[in-house]
Amino acid sequence: MNPIRLAGPAVEPIPLAGMKAYLRLDGDDEDDLVAALVAAGRLTVERLAKIMLIEQTWRWTLPAWPADRVVRLLPFHPVIGIAEIRVAVEAGATPDVLPDTLYRLDTSVDPARLVVSSEAPDLAPTGRIEIDVVCGYGSAPGAVPEPLILAIRRLAAYWFEHRGDPSAADPRPAQVPSLPADALALIAPFRRTRLA
Repeated sequence: MNPIRLAGPAVEPIPLAGMKAYLRLDGDDEDDLVAALVAAGRLTVERLAKIMLIEQTWRWTLPAWPADRVVRLLPFHPVIGIAEIRVAVEAGATPDVLPDTLYRLDTSVDPARLVVSSEAPDLAPTGRIEIDVVCGYGSAPGAVPEPLILAIRRLAAYWFEHRGDPSAADPRPAQVPSLPADALALIAPFRRTRLA
């Protein structure tokens, strides 16, 4: 199943004051816009690179353990830790917390993987496993690699400079502007590919 975000970042990688300084803004009239552009820049970098920047928690639900009992945490990078694993052996059952002695997180490989003990309960065909994964570079903006911070700055500045709605009198459909090449170049080394 698709991962569900349980807790987003507590902070953005670039503080509002830092982004305003980058844009050379003195007043506070556009603080909401600038903050929204930084958040949009972070989300864009995360989507393009297929990584998480600031610490966040996601839930991944599986219908069963893999045959080899190794869960590859492909959607999440970098992985900080496992908050909790719950197992519902069959449909309608209340999920039980899996003791952390029955699994081991291996972050020495990419993607990170969860190695589950053979003592962990098997599931009925209607059971489910919920894995709460904590991922990101860290909880503070300083943990995010500087090239990605710069990419967010460039994206936010680009959108700030190119904001504005098309004129209502203009009959042409609005065009979505392309992303700046320098921001894409900063993201490229961090981009993760997903193999089928």
